[in-house]
Amino acid sequence: MSKAVIALHGGAGALSRQTMSAEKERDYRRALDAITRSGQAILADGGSALDAVTEAVRLLEECPLFNAGIGAVFTHQGAYELDASIMDGRSRAAGAVCGVRHIRNPILAARAVMEYSPHVMFTGEGAEQSAFNRGLARVENDFFSTPERYQQLQRALAADSGALLDHDGAAASTDPIDPDRKLGTVGAVACDSQGNLAAATSTAGMTNKQAGRVGDSPIIGAGCYVDNATVAVSCTGSGEMFIRTAAANEVAALVAYAGLTREQAAARVIFDQILPLGGSGGLIAVDVAGHVALPFSSEGMYRAVGYVGQAPDVGIYR
Repeated sequence: MSKAVIALHGGAGALSRQTMSAEKERDYRRALDAITRSGQAILADGGSALDAVTEAVRLLEECPLFNAGIGAVFTHQGAYELDASIMDGRSRAAGAVCGVRHIRNPILAARAVMEYSPHVMFTGEGAEQSAFNRGLARVENDFFSTPERYQQLQRALAADSGALLDHDGAAASTDPIDPDRKLGTVGAVACDSQGNLAAATSTAGMTNKQAGRVGDSPIIGAGCYVDNATVAVSCTGSGEMFIRTAAANEVAALVAYAGLTREQAAARVIFDQILPLGGSGGLIAVDVAGHVALPFSSEGMYRAVGYVGQAPDVGIYR
């Protein structure tokens, strides 16, 4: 029997300790703890890793503290375009959607693509129609809006600084990781009691990004990858760099072909491949024994690990 576990990330980025409020930090920690416990409960009941990561990421999309679903960041044009992907380690079946504007939970749309379509990725209107045909909830684009994200866009527009990878701006904030400096993808990986792995990733991308821009999150092999023979991976960071290095797949390849542990492979990708390209961020990974790795090159990463039968271990800082 494998050691059942779920791990989450809610974005990596540079810390803003001097402006952090204890109340805001508690909000993040409580949210991560609660969502991790939801995933643990599924695994404890004999549920699959796939169901656990689906529900965890759906809950992260519903939480306005994170940049996925409610609380998503704006494009330059003042709208929302959301991306998500999911993969099952048993069969390497995968599904993804990108550039969607009216799907309440993009991760559910990605799973529907995986389960009901012969394709892997849908984009834009095609992705939405496919989701609505499966009965998924439709919302207006402003459903995802929060005052904090609107203010973040206004700062980016006023600074004329282009798209913010969240580590590229500076603004006073009570967020324990400055929202203008946070790499705000969310994701989950899990190993269930049968030794099956799964991974899921969801994001709204970068503040002030141009409409139509797609990062690594919905790309299988870049922001999300899993194979029971190696490891499950979900990434957060400078999306273009994670695409250029095929980061998630590279972790699995280093395990499969170089004989590295999941921790060695994950660290090599983040520090030896992403950093030299000028990128920043982190990833979460788990293998079939339930061993977890959570490397990140930024000053912090919202993260949590929950083994079945144990209290979640939640972290923000190094």
